[in-house]
Amino acid sequence: MQTRLDHLVIGAADLPQGIAFVREKLGVDIPFGGTHEKMATHNHLLSLGDDVFLEVIAIDPQTPSPERPRWFGLDDPYVRRQIQEKPALLTWVVNTHDIQKLLQASAFPFGKAELLRRGDLSWYFGLPEDGRLLAGGMLPYVIQWRTTSHPARRMAGRGCRLEALAIHHPHATWLQSVLESIGAADLVNVHPLPANQTPYLLATIETRAARVELQTATKAL
Repeated sequence: MQTRLDHLVIGAADLPQGIAFVREKLGVDIPFGGTHEKMATHNHLLSLGDDVFLEVIAIDPQTPSPERPRWFGLDDPYVRRQIQEKPALLTWVVNTHDIQKLLQASAFPFGKAELLRRGDLSWYFGLPEDGRLLAGGMLPYVIQWRTTSHPARRMAGRGCRLEALAIHHPHATWLQSVLESIGAADLVNVHPLPANQTPYLLATIETRAARVELQTATKAL
C-alpha cells in the first residue's frame, strides 16, 4: 500500500481572513481554488513542492448548507470558535491509489470513501459521518485522486516548500501504530508528550524570506 503526504488544511472563518493569515505567516498571496458544492465550502490553494499543497478552507455562504456535517470539523462549535478568532492549521491529508484497501487495513475508523468534485477535479475522500477532525486533527483524512498527475503540479508555488511535519502526542505509540496501519508512519515525525499535555501538529515551511512554523491550537480559546 503506497501512502503519500497530500496536503495541509488551514481553517478560516472566511476566505479573506484565511488569505490575510497566509500572507502574514508566509509572505505570499494564496490563489483561489474553487467551491465544493457537496460540502458547501470553498478554498484557496498553494503548492508546497513535491506534490504537496496547502489548503485554506472556509464555509461558503453562497452555497446551500449540506444535509450532513461538513468536513474538517467546520461545523464543530469548538472549531468554529477557534477559527473565528483567527485561522488555524486544522489537520493533514494523505493520498493513496486504493482508498478502499487503505480503509479496510486501518486500525482506526477513517470514514467512508465518497466521491467528491470541484470543477474538473474529482476524488474519493474518507469522510466520517459526523465530519469530525480525526483524533483532534492528529490523524489525517484520506484521499484518492482521479487524475493522471497530482493536482498540486498545476498550483502556484510562490517559493514555499514544506520541510517537515511533526506530531507531538501524549499517546505517541498508539498514534504511530495507527499510522503504520495505513502506511503513513514515515510521512510525519511523532514525538511523545507528557500525559497531561494537549497534542499538536507542527508544519515547518521554507519561504523565500524565512522558515515558518504553523501549529494547531493547543488550548481552547
